[in-house]
Amino acid sequence: MLATMHVDNCQVYHLPGRDWYYLIGPINSEAKNLAFGVAEFRPAESAPAHTHDTQEEIIYILEGAGDFVTAEGVKPLTPGLAVFIPPGLEHRIIVHGDKPLKLVTLFSPPVVPGAYDSAKK
Repeated sequence: MLATMHVDNCQVYHLPGRDWYYLIGPINSEAKNLAFGVAEFRPAESAPAHTHDTQEEIIYILEGAGDFVTAEGVKPLTPGLAVFIPPGLEHRIIVHGDKPLKLVTLFSPPVVPGAYDSAKK
């Protein structure tokens, strides 16, 4: 069955350093193998380093600027850039400037929102 969700009506998860807008996934649709959303990182903040043990993730930068940090190094994040994050890669995002960093996220298999942040506490 077709599923639609507008960002103004979706579930918002307030996670460390960011808000994640859960648009479509198993929680609100018949999707079984992915979760799709938008993340907004607050200016001059960052999310703690974390790892997705089983999920592949793709992010696509919509607006803002920052860095994607892993043990392999630092990659600048700018609008139009896509990043593939394999399972098990510890990573974090640092925001630069006084504007939010907004990005699209796609997880497969679906992620439980915030589960990896809770494990770090």
